[in-house]
Amino acid sequence: MEIGKFSFGVGDRFNHEGKAQLSALIEATANGVEVTPVWNKSNREHNIVKSEPEGTRIKADAAIKSLGWEGSYFVDADHINLTNVDRFIDHSDFFTLDVAMYIGNKSEENDVAAFKKSCEIFGGEVTIPGIANPIDITDELLELVAEKYLAAIKEAGRIYRHIADVKGEGNFVTEVSMDEVEEPQTPVDMFFILKMIANEKIPAQTIAPKFTGRFNKGVDYIGDVEQFAKEFEQDVLVIDFAVKEFGLPDDLKLSVHSGSDKFTIYPIMAEIIKKYDKGLHVKTAGTTWLEEVIGLSISGDEGLAVAKDIYTQALARKEELCGPYADVIDIDDSKLPTPEEVAGWTGEMFANTLRHIPGHPDYNLNFRQLIHVGYKVAAEMGEKYTALLEKHSEVVGSCVEENIYDRHLKRLFDL
Repeated sequence: MEIGKFSFGVGDRFNHEGKAQLSALIEATANGVEVTPVWNKSNREHNIVKSEPEGTRIKADAAIKSLGWEGSYFVDADHINLTNVDRFIDHSDFFTLDVAMYIGNKSEENDVAAFKKSCEIFGGEVTIPGIANPIDITDELLELVAEKYLAAIKEAGRIYRHIADVKGEGNFVTEVSMDEVEEPQTPVDMFFILKMIANEKIPAQTIAPKFTGRFNKGVDYIGDVEQFAKEFEQDVLVIDFAVKEFGLPDDLKLSVHSGSDKFTIYPIMAEIIKKYDKGLHVKTAGTTWLEEVIGLSISGDEGLAVAKDIYTQALARKEELCGPYADVIDIDDSKLPTPEEVAGWTGEMFANTLRHIPGHPDYNLNFRQLIHVGYKVAAEMGEKYTALLEKHSEVVGSCVEENIYDRHLKRLFDL
């Protein structure tokens, strides 16, 4: 299945914003850049919200039909492994194989030997066009990368073959994900990871590495921008080399996770993919959920009361809610407003504090991150929350569409 040059993961915690999300992509297409929608929802999110993958498929199909989208689209089984993939197989056609937890696991000696033998074709050195320094392939280096990544890619192979046995080869898009770890993968790591993927005969079409810097949920990039730019560009060049040399799919491209609101590096990514005429996949995760809360806060007294209640409960349950996301959030408790402060806010003040507008005097990234992980509170509200989404769908939908198009797609694709 072809995913297209550019694709955009539109997470939708409560399955209510499909049309608003798709409307943003339709606008991008109308302005000259076709971006494939990919509705992504992880097993963790399904468990917290008490939903099922079938619901994601139903809502995506409904949005496509309602707005007459004629391009391709996908439903992503996001961050799955062998313990939970069967829950998604019937309803997904994009599978993000999350093997981060297997990085560093010990590999069988015969697997390491086979990997090292497969690298003999390089003759001890590889020069990748566009990258100044060649890779000096020593036995020590091969041992090191095998120790780090071979078990993880072997596991990716097992997951891929399990899916292919059910759905048939060529009937789904495969992504290999290793982003949710502390240590970034270097371009040299990427070279050998792609060799391992090719050895496993995984037809990966997107790959999500961990880059230098902090990719916290829903807020801007934190880190060395120049180093990120160097890594991103070299990864693009490594992928181009690997496609030609290893027989990987022609449309293989980088996938940036926790991509929501990485405004500082969006122009860098845009410049590099334009320079080399390459594709890109970005996942927005929970940014749509945040726009729902923003929309409710400005919809009237009833919606504002629910938005405030979500924050108050999230603050009281901060440790519980932040636990699953500890590696991808950084909240300064001293900069979180008290429930008493928030109780006195207008809808405009609440929205301005939550909405990510760089430089806005009211914006509070600590507040935003806490709301980001607080969707469990809204899930527990049940119909009280979802009924308000439906009642105020026009206001909420406009927030969702504006966020995706104006703050993401414009920056990513220079629209």
